[in-house]
Amino acid sequence: MAGHSKFKNIMHRKGRADAARSKLFSKLSREITVAAKTGLPDPAMNPRLRLAVNNAKAESLPKDVIERAIKKGQGGDAESYDEIRYEGFGPGGVGVIVEALTDNKNRAAANVRAIFAKNGGALGETGSVSFNFDRMGQITYPASAGSEDAVMEAAIEAGAEDVESDEESHVIWTAFEDLTAVVDALAGTLGDPKTTALTWRPKLTVPVEGDAVATIMKLIDTLDEEDDVQNVYANFDISDEEMAKLG
Repeated sequence: MAGHSKFKNIMHRKGRADAARSKLFSKLSREITVAAKTGLPDPAMNPRLRLAVNNAKAESLPKDVIERAIKKGQGGDAESYDEIRYEGFGPGGVGVIVEALTDNKNRAAANVRAIFAKNGGALGETGSVSFNFDRMGQITYPASAGSEDAVMEAAIEAGAEDVESDEESHVIWTAFEDLTAVVDALAGTLGDPKTTALTWRPKLTVPVEGDAVATIMKLIDTLDEEDDVQNVYANFDISDEEMAKLG
């Protein structure tokens, strides 16, 4: 098990500005509704709903909004959302995976395709990018949860596969099917995590420099701002120096 990894897996979620936070809340609520609709309305009995609720709480989604989203999922008039994965390429051959929840597949596909085209990329076929990623569970704790060694030890005992620690956080990686069990085991030693997610982890990363940095960041941000899009993942590696140039 490695304590560090050179790549930076990017999953953008903006919540600082009011408009962006409102959009984030909508995405969190939508995931809760879909999770409640596809399983039991009790988070203790529905792993997907539990993850959705925990992540919503981590982003300070109000309790009444969470409860309303769960009830909406159990109502007969709840919208029917399709879960769709798009795969495409950004500048320099960077692989991008886009997860969407949409009530209009044609609209979502057209909008995602247009965003790629307008920002130096191109939409690809299903499977054209995902083979370069692993589907894994991701658990995040703040740095204050413990020392790197303590978190590493707890993660090993819980059955995790990898840990990445830096000055701000500890990111614990698990096998896709082990996420819930590892979260439960870690809660006993480290407490509740900041976030938990089923995510796409790059096997290899693509270095991005110069003008391409701003272009790929705009592509990712624009995709993330699209209403139908839930998550965006990319396998680029941008140095701190290049990021600093963006201001």
